[in-house]
Amino acid sequence: MFAQLTGEVADVGEGLVVLDVGGVGYEIHMPQPAVTTLLQKKGTVTVHTHLVVRDDGWTLYGFLRPRDREMFRLLIGVTRIGPQIALSILSQVTLEDLAAAVLAEDDKALTRIPGVGEKHAKRLILELRDKMKKASERFLPGGGPASLRLDAVSALVALGFSPRESGEAVDAVLQAQSPPTALPDMVKAALQRLKER
Repeated sequence: MFAQLTGEVADVGEGLVVLDVGGVGYEIHMPQPAVTTLLQKKGTVTVHTHLVVRDDGWTLYGFLRPRDREMFRLLIGVTRIGPQIALSILSQVTLEDLAAAVLAEDDKALTRIPGVGEKHAKRLILELRDKMKKASERFLPGGGPASLRLDAVSALVALGFSPRESGEAVDAVLQAQSPPTALPDMVKAALQRLKER
């Protein structure tokens, strides 16, 4: 029904934004990183939305990129993962790191996300693995092959780093002028970035 809304940010709260569209304020629940991004923006913004209709009311969920909304829709399609849990997951981990963990069948990385227990992690892998493979290019874009990024992130997670910091370090390496093309070099360069923090 509401595919997207374009307007100005009127107010922000914990995990939500009020978007003024032609004088009407729409309350939109969003991942916290998206809320933080909107706090820094001025002028007109576009939010890609998903409407959840229940007996107790209508709730709008919003995302800055269509692929974030696509991931949200995949998550709420998983057994016993509702909109609030899906939003919490997307607030704690990047889209790329979530996709990498599912594709690598790394349930330990998933259980590090607050609110995701062992059963949820196994269910996410079981129900999303094949869908993620089909959509991997949308969820794992970047300067290098998706498989190299996935392997490098998985290696760092296995060394004890969180999925988020592992993904950020690997992405930083991929965005360098001459990113490594071999996995050991990629992991070494990402480790160096993590040590510099």
